[in-house]
Amino acid sequence: MNIEAPKAVAGAAPQAPQVVRKSRVREGMPFPLGATWDGLGVNFALFSAHAAKVELCLFDGEGTRELERIELPEYTDEVWHGYLPDARAGTTYDYRVHGPYEPAAGHRFNHNKLLLDPYAKQIVGQVKWDPALFGYTVGAPDKDLSFDARDSAACMPKCRVIDPAFTWARARAPRTPWERTIIYETHLRGFTMRHPAVPLERRGTFAGMMQKEVTDYIRHLGVTAVELLPIHAFVDDSNLVAKEMLNYWGYNTIGFFAPQPRYFATPTVNEVKEMVAHLHDAGIEVILDVVYNHTAEGNELGPTLSFRGIDNASYYRLAPDRRYYINDTGTGNTVNLSHQRVLQMVADSLRYWASEMQVDGFRFDLATILAREPAGFDESSGFLDACRQDPVLSQVKLIAEPWDLGPGGYQVGRFSPGWAEWNDRYRDTVRAYWKGDAGKLGDLAARLTASADLFNKRGRKPWASVNFITAHDGFTLNDLVSYNDKHNEANGEGNRDGRSENLSWNHGVEGATDDKDIRALRCRQMRNFLATLLFAQGTPMILAGDEFARTQRGNNNAYAQDSEISWFDWEGIGEDGRALTEFIRRLIHIRKTQPMLRRGRFLTGADNEELGVKDATWLAPSGKEMTVEQWNDGNARCLGVVLDGRAQPTGIRRRGSDQTLLLVLNAHYDMVRFKLPQVVGGNRWSCLVDTNQPQQTTPGAFAFGADYEVTGRSLLLFEMSTADGSPPTG
Repeated sequence: MNIEAPKAVAGAAPQAPQVVRKSRVREGMPFPLGATWDGLGVNFALFSAHAAKVELCLFDGEGTRELERIELPEYTDEVWHGYLPDARAGTTYDYRVHGPYEPAAGHRFNHNKLLLDPYAKQIVGQVKWDPALFGYTVGAPDKDLSFDARDSAACMPKCRVIDPAFTWARARAPRTPWERTIIYETHLRGFTMRHPAVPLERRGTFAGMMQKEVTDYIRHLGVTAVELLPIHAFVDDSNLVAKEMLNYWGYNTIGFFAPQPRYFATPTVNEVKEMVAHLHDAGIEVILDVVYNHTAEGNELGPTLSFRGIDNASYYRLAPDRRYYINDTGTGNTVNLSHQRVLQMVADSLRYWASEMQVDGFRFDLATILAREPAGFDESSGFLDACRQDPVLSQVKLIAEPWDLGPGGYQVGRFSPGWAEWNDRYRDTVRAYWKGDAGKLGDLAARLTASADLFNKRGRKPWASVNFITAHDGFTLNDLVSYNDKHNEANGEGNRDGRSENLSWNHGVEGATDDKDIRALRCRQMRNFLATLLFAQGTPMILAGDEFARTQRGNNNAYAQDSEISWFDWEGIGEDGRALTEFIRRLIHIRKTQPMLRRGRFLTGADNEELGVKDATWLAPSGKEMTVEQWNDGNARCLGVVLDGRAQPTGIRRRGSDQTLLLVLNAHYDMVRFKLPQVVGGNRWSCLVDTNQPQQTTPGAFAFGADYEVTGRSLLLFEMSTADGSPPTG
């Protein structure tokens, strides 16, 4: 089937009439792509390798009435372009793209469908679900092989030309070194929707996130970077809208340059820049969770909103039968980063956010897809090569979610030097250990030392392992210790959605309880998890709200819960939550002041004969070094590690001068006597943290060789010192 601009379709609504062209138009330039106001007019440039004609549609300020339809006059290097000297910033527009409707060949052009500019810097309005959004006739016997002539303009959001001018004043990026980075993952909307200090009209917006009380809270917590769930423009899935729900998380992108419209309190993209400036002024970096692996257009039965109608065969990875899409994402389509222009779009988007919006880094959803070429995951893929050589992108923080649903999708530890990666091995090991699972000591030791078995290669550093216990996807920390099973009934999917195996433990009662003993144990376990996270080598990532025991009532897949299930209940924080917040502030302070907890080199446990130092020594409760038999003892659940501050801190052959630390972990249900070891340079240990005594802030002193009664399910951190309190010597 090859259809170009049919005159009419039986039973279809009439097409919008061709309007009179009034605006002056010139040839313009094919670069830059998108709509660019230069102070005199606007240049429009749109890539499409297979289109026959491109029409620029101008709308009134509200985006409700089409004013003009102008054919872009020039086609250069597969870019359609034109310049409107009478256009200004604020101009509202979309496109109609003509070409063959031939699904079997991968082409799905339909000029009746209004299309968003992939390079739009601002999008106004939301998708209004209607059969007119689909390029085919919904319900037709031949499904997507049919052709729908209804006009979709009334259902589509519109693009708006922006004025990029902004004065950054004194705000400067913090540029926090990786080894000092502590990430705080949160949702921009949910974080402030119930914040009492944020005015109602600013709640859930970029403006709300820049509120002084909000930035002060984050700064005082001690974290160094906020990682925001997707803020690129995204679409609410039709099935969610039908259930009167929304896509809360936002992993359904339709515009890689435009911020999500519902997150604005004011009608200008400068609100995003102001938010970044305020966070930077508070010393907080901004990392964006970005979704370049798929778009909101879904599979062959999805709507025609942008890329599909502009050049389907270029923007998406298609199956051998080009009517269908490769679906490595599980969402219906996969963006084709093997195409030069599509790769350019992603790189341009990243540079725009890093340069114009001045964000400090990116976390890439399902990043394996971005590095997958037709032959599979490729460390020398075009995307990874583009990031590595780019003078802007190579200098920001790049974090991969190193897995997807495609072949060879699990790639933890295999990304290029310069990248950090989410480490789910850390998450699962630490969860299983504190739950009391057998045989976890060896794996735990590897995870506590930045998973050197995965990352210690090619000059990569410990910070490459992004350690986390919880994230947006799954239980909160409170729910991890309060529920054995997921409780996703509110999602309307019969509790079938979400992960069933969570390595969680309710400690005796499912959900909330008034039992004091169970609550005390849960609180201690939360302290154990947080201390394990912040005292491990690597980059810690904290899920926002975990610091005060936020609950989602057992929902481990709150992707559609734009509701009180997901919103932060600031006024409902109880005594336990406030105490936990103070505890985590202390943990973060200790991490920042103890260099051995954030070493820039991997700890190997090997003897350095030249310096006479072993950087990490693993100990049994006897205070002696672990034996092979003890490592292999499936019933053992307690171990310690001495982190020797004399170990060389860099590649220079010199002895370090940092404090020596002793970390002890006991996942056994009962008390364990641990003999405090003797270490060169001191004669006693000062207890900095005991998760069984969270209120204790004054270090207790214990002589070498003393037995310390380690409470069941608890963690301790000691600092070595001398009897008179002077710094130890080597």
